Amino acid sequence: MITTEEIRAWFLGRLPEGTFEELADVTVDREEITVVGRLRPPELAADATDAARSAAVEGRAAEFRERTREDRMAVAREAEHRFERKVSWGVELGDRQILFTTVSAPVMTRLRQPERRVLDLLVAGGVARSRSDALAWCVRLVQRHADDWLGELRSSLDKVHEVRAKGPDVSTSEEHADDAGAA
Repeated sequence: MITTEEIRAWFLGRLPEGTFEELADVTVDREEITVVGRLRPPELAADATDAARSAAVEGRAAEFRERTREDRMAVAREAEHRFERKVSWGVELGDRQILFTTVSAPVMTRLRQPERRVLDLLVAGGVARSRSDALAWCVRLVQRHADDWLGELRSSLDKVHEVRAKGPDVSTSEEHADDAGAA
């Protein structure tokens, strides 16, 4: 199994020189690889308003997106073939992160009536347009309020993957078991 670190290293080597100031983040799940690069924020006068700063950041992100589209698409095609996942892109400018494209993957879940009633209440209250939107809203809420706990869980899973990688090769073990059974 290929690791996030290996995928990140591949992007570092494959992206055209100077695409980003720095590769800020590579996030991987079963469906998607999200590549976020850091760009130098636009320089504005010290007395520029927040609205002007926001507009300048949006403009810089849009300019980068258009200028690098062909190169990013070529890299994405290679990565999608190599890693069997869709590739999404984004940029960081100062404290803002702007994602250009992301995969919206359906997730099947089974909910009992009390959980469905919560989703329906969110829809009826205008918080969400559908049960799907309501469920996504709930996940974002948990994410926002449980970042420390989720970070600790993520670190624990990274450790599990490290330990598994140090273990015996499963395919080799299965071959030996097959050989023993044939004897």
